[in-house]
Amino acid sequence: MPQLMPACSLIAVPGRRMATVEVAREMERRGYAGIFAPSIFSNMSLCEALAWNTSRIPFATAIAPIYARTVGDFAQSAAFMHEVSGGRFSLGIGISHGPSHVRMGVTPGKPLGDTERFVERLRAVEGIGALPPVLIAAMRQKMVALAGRIGQGVLFANAALSHMKTSLAALPATARDNPDFMIGNMMPTCISDDVAAARAVNRRALTSYAFLPNYRNYWREAGYVEEMDALEQAIAEGRTDDVPGLLTDRWLADVSLFGTASMVRDRVEAWRDAGVGTPILVPSSAVGNQLRAVEEMFATFG
Repeated sequence: MPQLMPACSLIAVPGRRMATVEVAREMERRGYAGIFAPSIFSNMSLCEALAWNTSRIPFATAIAPIYARTVGDFAQSAAFMHEVSGGRFSLGIGISHGPSHVRMGVTPGKPLGDTERFVERLRAVEGIGALPPVLIAAMRQKMVALAGRIGQGVLFANAALSHMKTSLAALPATARDNPDFMIGNMMPTCISDDVAAARAVNRRALTSYAFLPNYRNYWREAGYVEEMDALEQAIAEGRTDDVPGLLTDRWLADVSLFGTASMVRDRVEAWRDAGVGTPILVPSSAVGNQLRAVEEMFATFG
């Protein structure tokens, strides 16, 4: 049976933008399930480049913060990419988090209400052609339920494998039973025969998320109560250097992929078994940059 390919996160780092487009073409050639562009270095621009420079592979923002542009501007860009790509683009949206709100100079409202109003206003824009599918970033169960009610897919990030079936139970039956409803999770991934080094890479990658209340609230919901209590106490006491050490190996193995090629392949299948039809690898390398990490992923999955 042919190996099911994962999707991959891709960032167009300044100075390597054309190289990133070439990587995307190679992912298409190899049959990867999709390309998901995080909200850094203009992911909407990267998606437009993918619309012109690829011909088969699906791609999406993951995510575009809803406060970053006017709704009308989002609608125009999304409809354009949907049309010129032949329907391969999906607009992944979310409320993002506190530091991003500061950078954008916005004061967010209630996450559920803001997200629902954004989607309503997006779909009310007229005269622009068809809109792409809307994928909604979610962590906790109320947002998962909203994604199932108003979106064409749900995007998790750094989710816990042990909690995924519980999370997906919050989807309405119309979404759960719809084979076209996309369920994805952005997973920090480091592939190396040096398992300890790969684990350390993911611990560094996830440390910044440990400072964000929305992620801590989700991981608490997922059962990591003692870990989140310890994190919050350290942060409140200004012991920020202690935070990486409080990210336990048990937790790290539940929310990220690391280790040998066979370990990572097996873990991807475990995510599929838990209901995540689109595992999205966010590649890092123990010995190089994003491009090296992509090479390691190609060696693992073909």
